[in-house]
Amino acid sequence: MAKFSMLHALLRNKHWINEDQIHTPISIPRKDLERIHQRHYHQAFSSDQLSRAEQRRIGLPATRPLVQRTWIAVGGTLMTARLALERGIAAHLAGGTHHAHPAFGSGFCIFNDCAVTAQVLLDEGAVDRILILDLDVHQGDGTAACFRNDPRVFTASVHAASNFPLRKVPSNLDIALEDGTNDAAYLEVIADRLPNLLDQLKPQLVLYNAGVDPHQDDRLGRLGLTDQGLLMRDRLVLDACLRRMIPIATVIGGGYDALEPLVGRHAIVFRAASEQARLYSI
Repeated sequence: MAKFSMLHALLRNKHWINEDQIHTPISIPRKDLERIHQRHYHQAFSSDQLSRAEQRRIGLPATRPLVQRTWIAVGGTLMTARLALERGIAAHLAGGTHHAHPAFGSGFCIFNDCAVTAQVLLDEGAVDRILILDLDVHQGDGTAACFRNDPRVFTASVHAASNFPLRKVPSNLDIALEDGTNDAAYLEVIADRLPNLLDQLKPQLVLYNAGVDPHQDDRLGRLGLTDQGLLMRDRLVLDACLRRMIPIATVIGGGYDALEPLVGRHAIVFRAASEQARLYSI
């Protein structure tokens, strides 16, 4: 829980965000959450009525602060996407809970914020085509499950082949990398595939999961990226979208380490976003 306030403080200290750029989200409305998540599931979670097996699958206790944070985080991703559509780029200090399925949570993920956000915007008619680009080290099985039958949402996941989840739900595009993949090899994959993907799909919005668990020191990752590799990855993704005038909203995704180095890694996407915003005069 502490990493969110620490990240906010670090970004302000580094001057990567200004006061007029900060927006405070509210909890996602129930009717919007239920566009993806079944009522019996979210009610059971919020009232601490999940079974022991369901709690173990998530891996987090349903405390009141966690329940509040979970609802607000989804609202934050929706707000971030709306701001991106309005301004070109926006970044959320939370989000990326991509293992959550419509009827259950998994892998520290309770509600799937990017899936809910995409469904809300599609239902409202704000967009017709969305790319959910997931560069967390773990495959985005929950997101893939949410949109397996919806051609308006293209799900793309670049992840460690041998990592969680054991049973992966096929995305529209899955790129599975070998353990230890380093900066150069990783960036080559992104640079080779992303521009063509954007040109083919022509999405009206990209939801970008900028998980930092591909880092070489991450406790649950198996790839070999450095801080510089993460920065180059985020610059590449943001630039590829902005040069095509495709709005992009970022979420922080996963990361598992001691708080200080972890917060520093999560800050990288905000540094890259700040740089790109200046470059494109956003």
